[in-house]
Amino acid sequence: MSKQAPPKRGQAPEAETVERTSVLVVGAGPVGLTLAMELEHHGVEALLVERNLSTTRHPKMDVTNGRSMELYRRLGVADELRKIAIPADQPTSVTWATSAVGWKLASFDYPSVDELRETIRERNDGTLPLEPWMRVSQVILEPALRDVLEARSKHVRVQYGWGLESFEQDAEGVTAHLVSADGSRRRTVRAQYLAGCDGAGSRTRRQLGIGLDETDLRRMLIKELGLPRTAAMLARSFRATGERPMDGRIYLVHFTTPEPEIFRRFGNVWHLQSPEGWTVISQNDGDTFTLHAPLGVGIDADRIDPREFVYERIGRRFEMNVLVANAWTPRLTVADAYGSGRVWLAGDAVHQVPPTGGYGMNTGVGDAIGLGWALAAVLQGWGTPGLLRAYEHERRGVALRNRTAAARHSAIRGAVKAAYRTDVHSERWVGARARMRLGREISDLGNLENEALGIELGYRYDTSPVMCHETASRPPRQTMDEYTPSTWPGARPPSVLLQDGRALFDLFHHRGFTLLRFADQDVTALTGAAAERGVPLEVVDVRDAHARALYERDLVLIRPDQHVAWRGDTAPLEPVRVMDRIRGAHN
Repeated sequence: MSKQAPPKRGQAPEAETVERTSVLVVGAGPVGLTLAMELEHHGVEALLVERNLSTTRHPKMDVTNGRSMELYRRLGVADELRKIAIPADQPTSVTWATSAVGWKLASFDYPSVDELRETIRERNDGTLPLEPWMRVSQVILEPALRDVLEARSKHVRVQYGWGLESFEQDAEGVTAHLVSADGSRRRTVRAQYLAGCDGAGSRTRRQLGIGLDETDLRRMLIKELGLPRTAAMLARSFRATGERPMDGRIYLVHFTTPEPEIFRRFGNVWHLQSPEGWTVISQNDGDTFTLHAPLGVGIDADRIDPREFVYERIGRRFEMNVLVANAWTPRLTVADAYGSGRVWLAGDAVHQVPPTGGYGMNTGVGDAIGLGWALAAVLQGWGTPGLLRAYEHERRGVALRNRTAAARHSAIRGAVKAAYRTDVHSERWVGARARMRLGREISDLGNLENEALGIELGYRYDTSPVMCHETASRPPRQTMDEYTPSTWPGARPPSVLLQDGRALFDLFHHRGFTLLRFADQDVTALTGAAAERGVPLEVVDVRDAHARALYERDLVLIRPDQHVAWRGDTAPLEPVRVMDRIRGAHN
């Protein structure tokens, strides 16, 4: 088969010929773009295609958490992305109120990025991320990721207006058939691997025949969270209002207004939340907002006037320009598998959760990094397909854990709704009493969905087949709300600033493995085993007592994705066996 001359960036070939690339990435949302960045980072040739003609118009996510920002820092793009985010000196608040023109019930206030950076420096105990979170809408983030990728890319091409129609895989690779957005043109791409980042309705997943493990909120509350009383309370609440908690629809209105002061009655609020169930998100701390509100059973979403829908919930009329309005349905799903052979999946293609906690895109960023370095290792010859099977094992476990957390956060919102009574709107003394009572309940329930560092940082690949596991002791317990620093194999290690001011994470070898050496140990046998197996490995000497205490061992081996692969106080007795384990040759 002939090979076509490389097209200019952003242009598709005119002739119907077979193109060749190492990795074909299908879907240019944040996950596909991040995966393409990871492949570029490793020098892997890739083609990224997106069926839409441009980046998304839907706001979707609005916060990139600290762990994702650590990974973007690893790729060298975190500072670039922050240029399009909410300013670093702007604090953040989540406020519950009876309406935008009513009474405040409770508020949860958070520091600015600048203030959090100072806290990270002062505390420096490993319990916080290296990077603070970043507030930015996906509408803004996607074009920024695309622009950064295209500006830096030497190995990746990005093409919009091309979707996957079908594919066939064999022992040597994948033949993918693409179709243009208007259906008038087709092309064929031959790739060594195909990565499906094509969203919840993933054509890639469906052609592989992979099903979805879907659950509803009530079942999860009872089975996984052990909260039968909460489940019963929610059921009563939703029966009373005619709504269903997780398989019911939500109506979204994304809009701009020249009257943003309407939403600033309680200050410059990020999330304005009502006990009736709706939320207004300030997308840019300026003129752009998104309303999410539940729909009752039987309401025809196509007949809704978006402006009237917003006015009814906000409590007054004002000038607005509707950008997007549609109904959507939250899901609690995880795919039964993450791929097979030469075709693998990431992001919404393998997990969907409600937005509570922001675990959709952020989980997908972790997928992209995990899949990207594994593909690079296999294509460069030092990794084995066992790394790809381990990718599924590791990331599916994270998705299940995050699904449970998202359900828990949704339950809290449901509990607030269940406690809501219409008398909170009264101007009489009964209203003041009702508001005080409901505000106290909201404060007691807390706002863990924006504070769950244990979920963001504390995930571990405890049973991964490519980790060198320990049996002499038990791993530290991780909870949703707190991250316990640890270098237990499979964990993200603690972030620490060294005495000279450098971040230890910045010393990691981002394209291979890093052996952190905190004492004068002979590691010649281990570096020799890495050379024998072709595993890229750098030894980084650290003489810092505080860092050594946090890292718990004299020697700690870090993977390209910043997870611990092995640790010990002396070099391993069978170093070749360790190298084979971490490159997937033993699973």
